[in-house]
Amino acid sequence: MLSPKSAETVRATLPAVSRAIDEITTLFYEKLFAAHPELLRDLFNRGNQANGRQRQALAGSIATFARRLLDHPDSRPDAMLARIAHKHASLGVREDQYPVVREHLFAAIAEVLGEAVTDDVVRAWDEVYWLMAHALIAVEKRLFREAGMRDGAVWRPYRVAGRVQETEDVATFLLRPADGAPVPASRPGQYVSVQVQLPDGARQIRQYSLSGQPDGGLQISVKRVASDGPSDAPAGEVSGYLHTHVHGGETLYVSPPFGDVVLSDDGDGPLLLASAGIGCTPMVGMLAHLAATGSRRRIITAHADRSPATHPFRTDLRRLTGKLADATAELWYEEGAEAEEEGAGRETGGVADAVDAVDAVIVRSGLMDLTRLAIPAGTTAYLCGPVPFMKAVRAQLLDSGVPSAAIHYEVFGPDLGL
Repeated sequence: MLSPKSAETVRATLPAVSRAIDEITTLFYEKLFAAHPELLRDLFNRGNQANGRQRQALAGSIATFARRLLDHPDSRPDAMLARIAHKHASLGVREDQYPVVREHLFAAIAEVLGEAVTDDVVRAWDEVYWLMAHALIAVEKRLFREAGMRDGAVWRPYRVAGRVQETEDVATFLLRPADGAPVPASRPGQYVSVQVQLPDGARQIRQYSLSGQPDGGLQISVKRVASDGPSDAPAGEVSGYLHTHVHGGETLYVSPPFGDVVLSDDGDGPLLLASAGIGCTPMVGMLAHLAATGSRRRIITAHADRSPATHPFRTDLRRLTGKLADATAELWYEEGAEAEEEGAGRETGGVADAVDAVDAVIVRSGLMDLTRLAIPAGTTAYLCGPVPFMKAVRAQLLDSGVPSAAIHYEVFGPDLGL
């Protein structure tokens, strides 16, 4: 895909670019937001800018794409590109914004690397940039067409028809189109973007997995997020706003469903749905779909939480598990496992005391350890939760014989990779 001369130049300069990539992306965002403050206000996640995650994700994607062009010149990293494209489409990213990004990215490269940035270097990395950009633009155009939207015109008003407080920190919002028209089709595991206007006038956007799709509406579940970044990082701007100010009757602007980590209806092989904390939202959506379609697949739902009281959809998990022909739920709690409601099997010393015949729920104390489960051959696994959790669980699955290609994961926020 790269021209021979550009490939040679990129191979020679990739080590220097990689060493400086964090400095380059930091300076890039400074230049971009100085020239276009509306992008930070109304498009980019201000929390991820403050804690550095967006910068790390951009750096990783550029370096990975360049390395892939060199090592596999006849193919593209389509999985990585698809994930980025779905995120971009859900935000309403437009084709005309790519030249703006290119301008400030290359200005940052030139400033950081100085005299090393010759005309040949610029031409070679320009080729890398536009190969990646055009690939993303093509996928995003297809996603917009499939969603019935003009490029970038993703926002549609929804009325908040109801709210349920799942736990102290998690609320579920039922959204119905304000115009009364049908909701767009979705696949289990997808998410929507929600845009809210904050008190300072910024229109910030966040993605939330669909935790269900009731008739005529969409359902999202939102955890109130505390800042885990620097002291000046905004603490859950959008989640805090939704929890504090949205109780029913308000209007939110919502994108069509997007997301490449979706439950496949093909085949009848075993499934493992593993989550931690609010990562259970796409999993409960998948489980609801499986129950609604009368699936007879072997299904293991594994969830880890701080305690039963902090576990969203705990009752729904039991109900949906009981509806399925061959399903079990395996729960790990760091505290309070012994207080879990009567009827679930409890394991505290390595052996389950009992398993409820209807719900097939087993409760354990401590951190999730999937190597203790009998995972059937041919299992396809879906993971969602904090990245350290997913790294640990992925390693456990690999140790249990689940092939890497059969392990899919969803990340809330920039994908820094496993």
